[in-house]
Amino acid sequence: MPQMGESIAEGTVSRWLKKVGDSVKRDEPIFEISTDKVDAEIPSPSAGVLMEILVGEGMTVAVNTVVARLETDAAAAAAAPAPSAPVPAETATAIAATSVATPAPVAASAAPPAARPAVPATEPGSLEERLRTKSSPLVRKIAAEHGVEIASLSGTGIAGRVTRRDLDAFLANRPAAAAAAPAGVSMYAPAGTDTHGPLPTPWPGDVVEPMSKIRKLTSDHMATARRVAAHVTTFWEIDLTRVARLRNAMRRDFEAQSGQKLTYMPFILQAVSAQLKRHPVLNAAVAGNDIIYRKQVNLGVAVALEPTGLIVPVLKRADELSLTGLTRGVNDLAARARGKKLSPADVQDATFTITNPGTFGSITGTPIIPVGTTAILCLGAIEKRPKVVTGPDGEDTIAIRTCCYFSLSFDHKVVDGADADRFMGDLKKALESVSESTV
Repeated sequence: MPQMGESIAEGTVSRWLKKVGDSVKRDEPIFEISTDKVDAEIPSPSAGVLMEILVGEGMTVAVNTVVARLETDAAAAAAAPAPSAPVPAETATAIAATSVATPAPVAASAAPPAARPAVPATEPGSLEERLRTKSSPLVRKIAAEHGVEIASLSGTGIAGRVTRRDLDAFLANRPAAAAAAPAGVSMYAPAGTDTHGPLPTPWPGDVVEPMSKIRKLTSDHMATARRVAAHVTTFWEIDLTRVARLRNAMRRDFEAQSGQKLTYMPFILQAVSAQLKRHPVLNAAVAGNDIIYRKQVNLGVAVALEPTGLIVPVLKRADELSLTGLTRGVNDLAARARGKKLSPADVQDATFTITNPGTFGSITGTPIIPVGTTAILCLGAIEKRPKVVTGPDGEDTIAIRTCCYFSLSFDHKVVDGADADRFMGDLKKALESVSESTV
């Protein structure tokens, strides 16, 4: 199991791309993994024959756990006995547990992680303490929501790290009196009532499937994001006729020189980057009672994955890129997202997000603000509409214009409606007056 980032302590084998007995080439994708940050295809470290699969699909193991064995000697592979079948999920769980288990025996019952007295004393700032408290971002986020101090738990992960399973077990078993009510729980709900009400049950003929790793992460993130921000959305119609004409005029030469398809998105990214510099509260983060005004403009661009799923790769320092640089950057990120080639760094540190459901025909939407930012821009379908246009002599005529609805969801805790509308007004003006000299 590879280390996919400094803060990543474990990964889930989501799919094996090769079967036991298959020949593989060096750097050929051999299996897929899911982590708290990204889905990725893992290439084979060398050419050979896949002789044994030790960790089955759906199993989560610590980084550096051996998940399979390759025979790199062709003669040895040919003389070897018939390859063993993939290890069942139950056996894979036992193998993974053995690889990270401590010498002490583990109780069979699912007990919550012990409180701090059960944790061996470590010096503040020591390597042991840093390893234990450096759980995955998702675990830290859930712990913060429930008022749990990570350092007070004893984990079963590598070097004693607290895993999602450890935290879930602790939350499920801690006494109700000791559990602080998490943010978002209704004050009118009876004690012990689930915030979402009773769980639905399947009916005859229904199909029940567990959430995929990426769907579960998206679910947790969206629920948290909706809870921590005071969501308000403002809607604007923006005339993109000048952008459309400029794009058509420069499209052939641009694509011949850059080898990149020119869409509307780079023009919008460029205009957004410029306006975030003028309206820094839209490029900020809230940390308790402090507002962090980001100097970098890192644009997250939502990408839909097939068959289902969503990921938001980040275009770093977008304000420093030309139209060609923006085009290359966003096309590259989208292609690597769909090909599961993103690294953890590619999906971190967004300061503002853009989502584009208009590609599916949606007119507009009210997106949820990602955690750690104060706003997200939604682009509706770009389409031709009849509009009343005032001519040079003041006469009104009906003209066909290329238009799009833009919606901005912002965190009203720190962004006032006037701030959001000034940003949108300036963005509208920039896009409606765009020219070859301004791109």
